[in-house]
Amino acid sequence: MNHAVLAYFADDTTRSYQLIQWLPVLELLDQQHPVGIVVRNEETEELLRSRTHLPLMIAPSFRELTEMYAAHDAAVVLYCNNSMLNFQSLLDGRKLHVHINHGESDKQSMASNNAKAYDRVFVAGQAAVQRHELGLLEFDTSRLVRIGRPQLDLRPPALLEPSERRTVLYAPTWEGDAEYNDYTSVDTVGIEIIQAVLAVPGVRAVYKPHPKVTTSQNPAISGAHQAILAILAEAAQREPEAGHRAITSGDILALMPDCDAMITDVSSVGLDWLYLRTERPIFITDRHHDADRLRQEVPVSRCADVIDGVEGVDVVDLAALITSRLEHDEHHLARVAMRHHYFDDVQVGDSTTRFITEVAELIALRDRLVGAEGVRQGEAIIA
Repeated sequence: MNHAVLAYFADDTTRSYQLIQWLPVLELLDQQHPVGIVVRNEETEELLRSRTHLPLMIAPSFRELTEMYAAHDAAVVLYCNNSMLNFQSLLDGRKLHVHINHGESDKQSMASNNAKAYDRVFVAGQAAVQRHELGLLEFDTSRLVRIGRPQLDLRPPALLEPSERRTVLYAPTWEGDAEYNDYTSVDTVGIEIIQAVLAVPGVRAVYKPHPKVTTSQNPAISGAHQAILAILAEAAQREPEAGHRAITSGDILALMPDCDAMITDVSSVGLDWLYLRTERPIFITDRHHDADRLRQEVPVSRCADVIDGVEGVDVVDLAALITSRLEHDEHHLARVAMRHHYFDDVQVGDSTTRFITEVAELIALRDRLVGAEGVRQGEAIIA
């Protein structure tokens, strides 16, 4: 079967969460334009087979990939990350290549020169446009297409039981691939954060770390993660009716509707909360203790309480502040304005429609371009 669209994913299972979050959206796209998934790793293929009904094709070698592309005249290829192996796919000049990313965040990696390799880059809204304008030299911003965040249109099954207690979610990110992209709080103040949440009267504490925190080879990260799990387990045993939980797998979007406040790092999770739970308080950590940089590079921090122990909130005061914010949320109106900055005027349901419409237009564009090229080649032969 030929596919109008291919979703290309070259990495192993440790990064599979990047594609998995797109699968329900791709399945909706498939209803209008056939979608196939191309992977380069056998373990990834096996994992994805249990997650989607979309057809999977595996091409471990570059030769197999080129042969597959020659056999499947897809119009558009979608990329949810910037794997180095993406460049083997990008060599195909008969397709339009679109970067769709795997979230919207203010991490430096969200606006890199890799964007220049793609024909289009789908982004959430104005904040992402500015991120590319300010962060890159000689970048053609006409390649940016504002679609919102389609995953936030989904309503995954709840992961938490209903509770009369107010629920505070601690959702830290991982340490990144390099120091410049390290925003995690797990190894710095993670233990203190979960202790502060547990000290808030009448609260249910929930810990949902980034998937790569749970598999980290960094001793400081893994040690702190295990300590947090132990603290929560002890609290749950001591106070079973509270419902304290650590959830290390599953979709974090399924947790948010049942939470009343969230503590997170600079990551896509904070912006997902801003979109879905605009009316609820958020706390953001600043690992780098640079308030000016954070305000400039992470606009969402301007409508949140910042935990940095220097100019922001010290963890020793965090329990009292969480208690206060649950009763009186001072940043609500600022978050409403900030949501517009990141996601334009997109409402729930709009992003998926925009995504499918933009992909359809690119399919039509590619077919026109290929048709025009065929006419030119025919004219050249006749001449």
